[in-house]
Parts: sequence; structure tokens; C-alpha cells
Amino acid sequence: MSAQSPTSRVTVNSLRALKASAQPIVMLTAYDFPSAYLAEAAGVDCVLVGDSLGMTVLGHSSTLPVTMDDMVRATAAVSRATERVLVVADMPFLSYQVSIEDAVRNAGRLMAEGGAHAVKLEGADDDRIMTVEALVAAGIPVMAHVGLTPQSVNVLGGYRTQATDADSAAELMRSCVELERAGAFAIVLECIPAEIAERASGLVSIPTIGIGAGAGCDGQVQVFTDILGLGTFTPRHAKRYADVGEQIAAAIGAYAAEVRDRSFPGEGALTHVSNDVVARAEIVYGEMDLDDDEEFE
Repeated sequence: MSAQSPTSRVTVNSLRALKASAQPIVMLTAYDFPSAYLAEAAGVDCVLVGDSLGMTVLGHSSTLPVTMDDMVRATAAVSRATERVLVVADMPFLSYQVSIEDAVRNAGRLMAEGGAHAVKLEGADDDRIMTVEALVAAGIPVMAHVGLTPQSVNVLGGYRTQATDADSAAELMRSCVELERAGAFAIVLECIPAEIAERASGLVSIPTIGIGAGAGCDGQVQVFTDILGLGTFTPRHAKRYADVGEQIAAAIGAYAAEVRDRSFPGEGALTHVSNDVVARAEIVYGEMDLDDDEEFE
């Protein structure tokens, strides 16, 4: 349960306060107006406009084809649907890796055009650290993301758990500390062992948000379609809280059946005019000059 009142806007400082008071942070993805409206109504603290929309909404096999225009459009829809939650927008593939100037420009679009309150980017190498510093210096709050970073899936060799040996675990811990020093206000820890996630969370004063990283993180993030059963695949780290997909399919099936047996639309959905209006309309139509050879431009 969020510490926020229904009317107060969640901010980056709100998340720090939640960590300080040991109250778990609730984050959920959303990609459009209806899903964001429902997420806020349910009381989540943050909505992540994830580049996972590439798979969940656009039907791609990865996040890599997602464009800046895709993200700006989705972020704007989510922003219009919400008044209280912190809206964080993913920076898509190659929107920040080419240069710091590109990163600032593209992050600025997500803020100015999309209405995001913060952006999220993946990685913690030297270039990413400098990018985080530059974005923060430009007044753009940054949520970092380490562990399994989906935009680097081809380098990582697939969607697999990260930081499973001592060296890589120590490197992840160092990355979290460096990202905090660079100015990140939170860090997503994806698909790493629970023990490493808990240790990393204790090394930094900023919140950690886990996905497939155990309950020792300061909060959790899940994908809208995963928890509602709207897709055909539920990842190991997700829990399906409802089978909304089955309910939707059943509802659509009922609609189709009623259309086919002509029971829909029913009388309550109709508007009527008198027989006199119909008769007069037929007279007027009959008097119209209809030229079969007329070309319409």
C-alpha cells in the first residue's frame, strides 16, 4: 500500500521516502490510456512506459524495433490518463547509446512531448555513467537498469539470469554504487539472484526496483499483460493474478454470437423515426439528380 494520499503526486523524493520507511514501492508497466488509468486507480506508485510494448503491444520478438516515436506516443497516452503516479518512460534502443547529445535530446522529447516525469535507460558502463550524469545535469531524472538488460539481449546470449558468479555479482554491486553517484534516483534490478539483489539494495540509498530479483529489493515492477493473463506466455518471474484474457475472449465471442443471430443491437440501443419521416426521405431521395457517370474527387 502506497504512503501517498490519493491526491498527492508521487515524485522521485517520494520513492526515497518509501525506501527510508521500508515501505515497498509498487511499479507496473502501462502503454496506453486505459491501462494507465486502471493502474493509477489500483493505487500503484509508479507507471513504467516500458519498451516492452514492442512485444506486448506491437508483436515484435524483442524490444529492439521500438522507436522514439513509439515511446513518445505511448508515454503521452499514459500521462494523459494519470494525475498521481510517477510516470517513467523507457529510452528505446539507440536513443541514448550513440552520443550524449542524442540521449539528452531524446530524453527531452519523452519529457516535453510525452509528459514523462523521468526516463529509464539500461547499462552501467563508463558511457552510461556519463550519460546519466549529463541527463541529470540537464534536469532529467534518471532511473537506471542493470542485470538482464533486454536491449543487450544479443550480447548477453539470451534472456538469462545475470550476476550468478562472484565476479559478475561484485561488478553489479559496483555498478549500483556508481549509478547512484552519477545521480540516478532509482535502479531496476532484473533477473539476478535474490541474495545479490538484497545486498545491492543495501549498498545504495536510492530505491531498487526488482523484476525477477527477489523480495529484498525496495520495490517491484511487473508487466501489465503478464499479471492479467493477456498474453500467451507468463515469465518465470511473473505471477498471473487474473485470467483477463480468457474473459475478454469470452466477451468477444458472446458479442459475435449475438451479431450473427441478430439479437444485437437490441431495442435499447436503437433510435427510431416515424414512418412519415421515412416516407418523406424516400420521396426526397427519388427527386435527387444522381448522375451515374459523375466522377468524385
